[in-house]
Amino acid sequence: MPVTLSKLTLAIVVAAGLSACAGPSMAPEYKNSGKILPTTLPFSEAVQVGNLLLMSGQIGNLPGTLTLASGGMPAEATQVMENIKTTLEAHGYTMNDVVKCTAMLADMKEWGAFNQVYEKYFQKGRYPARSAFGTSGLAFNARVEVECIAAKSSPGA
Repeated sequence: MPVTLSKLTLAIVVAAGLSACAGPSMAPEYKNSGKILPTTLPFSEAVQVGNLLLMSGQIGNLPGTLTLASGGMPAEATQVMENIKTTLEAHGYTMNDVVKCTAMLADMKEWGAFNQVYEKYFQKGRYPARSAFGTSGLAFNARVEVECIAAKSSPGA
């Protein structure tokens, strides 16, 4: 019985924490600004739940196209981060609101080159939590894809 009670207690604490983070409205809002990718693709560029903005992965495509920025990892990584910034701003968030990122790299040997670009987009000492992993391939043959979660103290703030 103690194991069940512990799991139940943990579930209640997690649910309460998520509720507090997300704010009063838990109804998801599916968002597509059309500023980076066409709105006809089968996913939302972001979903807002309360104060949280959960972003789909961004690749280094030039806005309005499916063409990747040329120039290797530095150029693609810069375009990825600019696409993230544009998407955040389209929905009332900034890079300072980003709390978690997941980076997917086609070749983990380029992790250092990616990091050199990535770190320029955040204040030193205020980097989001992050995971990174290598893949066997990314959409449109991209070198890097990054998805982020942003949070505000209150919706619309």
